[in-house]
Amino acid sequence: MPLRKWFGYLAALLPLGAFADSLPVPSNIVTSNVPEIDRSVGAQLERYANTRSASLVGWQGDAALVMTRFGETTQLHRVGQPRGYREQLTFFSEPIGGVSVPRNGAAEEIIVSRDTGGSEFYQLFVLNLTTGSSRLVTDGKSRYGNAMWSPDEQSFVYTTTERNGRNWDIHHQSLDGEITPVLETDGGAWAVQDWSDDGNRLLVGRYVSINESYLYELDLTTLELEPLLDHAKAVSLGGSQYDGRGGVFFTTDDGSEFMRLSRLDLQTGRVEVITDDIPWDVRAFGLSRDRSILVFTINEGGVSKLSAWRLPDRTPIPLPELPTGVVTSVAFTGGGDGLGVTLNSAVAPSDVYSFTFGDDELTRWTVSEIGGLDRSRFVEPELIEYESFDGRMIPAFVYRPSTPGPHPVVISIHGGPEGQYRPFFSTTVQSYVQELDVVYIAPNVRGSAGYGKSYLKLDNGVLREDSVTDIGALLDWIDAQDELESDKVAVMGGSYGGYMVLACMVHYGERLAAAAESVGISNFVTFLENTQPYRQDLRRAEYGDERDPDMREFLEQIAPLNHVDKMVTPVLISQGANDPRVPASESEQIVQALHVAEVPAWYILAGDEGHGFRKKGNRDFANAVRFEFFRRHLE
Repeated sequence: MPLRKWFGYLAALLPLGAFADSLPVPSNIVTSNVPEIDRSVGAQLERYANTRSASLVGWQGDAALVMTRFGETTQLHRVGQPRGYREQLTFFSEPIGGVSVPRNGAAEEIIVSRDTGGSEFYQLFVLNLTTGSSRLVTDGKSRYGNAMWSPDEQSFVYTTTERNGRNWDIHHQSLDGEITPVLETDGGAWAVQDWSDDGNRLLVGRYVSINESYLYELDLTTLELEPLLDHAKAVSLGGSQYDGRGGVFFTTDDGSEFMRLSRLDLQTGRVEVITDDIPWDVRAFGLSRDRSILVFTINEGGVSKLSAWRLPDRTPIPLPELPTGVVTSVAFTGGGDGLGVTLNSAVAPSDVYSFTFGDDELTRWTVSEIGGLDRSRFVEPELIEYESFDGRMIPAFVYRPSTPGPHPVVISIHGGPEGQYRPFFSTTVQSYVQELDVVYIAPNVRGSAGYGKSYLKLDNGVLREDSVTDIGALLDWIDAQDELESDKVAVMGGSYGGYMVLACMVHYGERLAAAAESVGISNFVTFLENTQPYRQDLRRAEYGDERDPDMREFLEQIAPLNHVDKMVTPVLISQGANDPRVPASESEQIVQALHVAEVPAWYILAGDEGHGFRKKGNRDFANAVRFEFFRRHLE
C-alpha cells in the first residue's frame, strides 16, 4: 500500500496529537515513526513562529502594496502611509503566489496569482482594489504565470502550459476576456521580460539552464519572433528592458565570470558592457516608467549593494545608506521620483523602505513583528572559507552562540543546486543558535551561484558528488575547531539540499549525529521521470538526461536510494503531497527503504502542501518536530 494511503488509514485509527500533553498534529498532516512531541516544544518556539515579514510588490498612488501574513497564509495588503495600518486586500485560503501591478502605479485593477495545496498550478485573478472583488481569468487547472500589463493597461500577457502541459506558451488577454495565443514554444522555460512603450513588441526570454538562455523580440502585430544577440553562444542571460532610446538593457555573463549589465543597440546590433569594472553579479535591475532612471543591485558575496543612474548619461544618483542586508524587491513609486525596496538582513525580517531620488532620507513603511523576541540577541554570521579536497576555498556563513563552547553543529545545505545561501533573517537559525546552543554553518559548496560561472559549473554532470565532498571537507574543518563538538554534527537541507543530506548519510554517516531533509531527491532517475512534464527538460539540462544509457547508469550509481545499506544516521524527512518539483514518491521510496533497513527515520507528510510548507500551522508543527529531533540527537 502506498505510504500516503497507509498514513491516511493510520491517522484515522490513531490521530496523533490527541494526547493532552503532546503537540497537536495539523489535520492535513500524517506522520510515521514520529514520537509524541511535548507541547512545551511548541511553547518554546512560539515567539519565533510568530515573527512576520513584509515584501513590496508595487504602489497604488501613494500607498504601498505589500505581501505579509496575519493569519495562516500570506496575503496582499495596502499600507497608506509610512508605518501605517496594513489593510488586507485578499482573503484566499491559499497563499498569494505573485502580483502584477501596472507601471503607472495608479490602476484600480491588478493581477494576483495563487495555487491550491502547493501544486504550483497557479491561476490568475484580476483584483479590483476599490471593491475588493476578484475574478478568475484562467482555466482553473493549467499552469499560468509571468503576468505583465500592457502599457495602456487594457490587456496583459502571461505564460501557460494550457496547450499540452509541457511547453510554456505566451497568451495575450484583453480585459473583456478575449484570449490570443501569441507564441507557441517547443522547449525551455519562456517568460515575457518587458513590453515596448508603443504596445507592439515584447522582449521574451527562453531559459534552458542557468548557463544557457536566449533573448528574443516578439512583434505582436505580425507574431514574428526575432532572435536578439548571438544565439550561437551558450551564455546566461538575466532580465531585459527597453531603454526607450532604441536599445535594450540586459544582464549576461557573456565574456565574464559574472552577470554584467549591458546594452544592445537594436539598430546596429552593437553590445556595450556597462558594469565591466564590478567583479560581482548584477542581481537585478529596473527602469522608471519614463525610462529616465536605472537602478540595479549587486550581489557582493551575499550582500546587496544598490546603485542608481540618470539616463541617458548614466550619471550616478546619490542614495541614502541602506542597512546591510539583501534587497529582495524594488518598485518605483507611482510618480517615478522615488524607489521602494524590500530589505532583509540576518538580524531583521523583510520590511519595506522608500526614498526620493536626490534625498538621503530613508523612510520605513513597515515594522514587522518579531514575536516578542529580543532583537539585541539576534546573531549575525561570520563569513569564513575552508579548503576542500582540490585546494579550492569554499565560502560559508557561521552563526555562533554567545555562550562558551564547545558547541554541537548544524550544517545547512541550500537547494537549487545553483542556489546561494545569503544571510537572510531566519527564525530557524536564531532558534537553533539561541535555544539549542548550536553553531549553525551554511556553506556555498561548488555549484552555488554568486561566485562566477566557473564555480557554478563545478558540480555539473559526472562532477555531481564533488559538491558532497565539499561537505566532507567541512567536517574536517569542524574537527579542527576546538569550540565545535565534532561528534555532534547534524546536516539539513531541502530539495536539492535534501539530496545532499541523503548523500552525506551515504558517504559520512558515521560522522553525523543526525540528518533532516525536506522534499529531497532520493534518485535522480525516478525524480526526472516523475517531476512535472513542464520541468523535465529544464532539470535534465542540470542533472543529465536519464534517457541516455550512460547517464542513467551514472545517476543510478550516485542515487542515495541505492545505498541505503551504507546509511546509519537517524533522519527526519518531510514532504508535501502535492509537490510538482520533487514528487512525494521521492520521499516515500527512501522512507520505505530506511524502514526496511531499520535506519531510524521520522516522516512528516502534509496533504495540503507542495515544495515546502507555506501554511503557518503546518510549518510550525514541522519546525517543532525538527527542533525536537535535533535536540534529542545533539544533546
